[in-house]
Amino acid sequence: MSEASHPNDPPAGHPRWLPLAALLAANVALALGPWSVRLADSGPVAAGFWRLALALPFLALLARTNGQRLTGLPRRVMLLLAVGAVAFALDLASWHTGIGMTRLGNATLFGNAGSIVLLFWGFVVARRLPRGVEWATLVLALAGAAILFGTSLEISLGTLLGDLFCLAAGLLYAVYILTSQDARRTIGSWSLLTWVCLIAAPVLLTIAIARGEPVWPHNWWPLIALFVLSQLVGQGLLVFALGHFPPLVIGLALLTQPAIAAVYGYAIFGETLGPLDILGMVLLGSALAVSRAVSASSK
Repeated sequence: MSEASHPNDPPAGHPRWLPLAALLAANVALALGPWSVRLADSGPVAAGFWRLALALPFLALLARTNGQRLTGLPRRVMLLLAVGAVAFALDLASWHTGIGMTRLGNATLFGNAGSIVLLFWGFVVARRLPRGVEWATLVLALAGAAILFGTSLEISLGTLLGDLFCLAAGLLYAVYILTSQDARRTIGSWSLLTWVCLIAAPVLLTIAIARGEPVWPHNWWPLIALFVLSQLVGQGLLVFALGHFPPLVIGLALLTQPAIAAVYGYAIFGETLGPLDILGMVLLGSALAVSRAVSASSK
């Protein structure tokens, strides 16, 4: 999930097309993450552990390079960090488990459902009902999810369970975002991500061992691709691009992720999509795009 931003001209020395290329490349890189999870010969939860463990030294270096402190943090910040990091670990465990049980397009969409959760959590905090386009977002999300759940159930109970795992991951990601907002403002993004990796990686390792998953891989390339594409390239390019586009464009760019995942899911794993699948993805994806735009514009 991305931080809110506002449109801006490219900095001096950057071609005007560069932010758009970065935005599209970020979403392509992030969309390839589930593919790496599928290809990894470790267990799915163990893949989440390696995703964080391999990224940790790079994130710590970025934090130090940007002057963000890693020690001497206030107790309240550390408590919020711990809660958020555990939620993020459970998010990755649930999402990576679901990736192997449902279609990749579904996994990507439901894994991003936290955008909608955060939008409607804002209504709870503000103690008001949705208005106008916000109601439309809710209707689109419910309709799209119902269609995708229904078509998954027609395939097998396993694919429906996979959708539920990915939806749970989206809810857990919303918890992570809500608990880490204050910490992000206090210590900076790179320091936050470093601590999240430090806390979440052992949680994922414990879950993987408890599940009896193979932890040590024979083929490292899918895991290297996972941490590079998901943690470094995807997030790095996204952070660069955020300052150059309005929230709606960022939200619409999000829709490239399930589309790309659906394409390689069909080409490589033989996952077929019918007209109802496509309709459900369009409805739910549109809800994600609008919810991100509305959430960001209200900040």
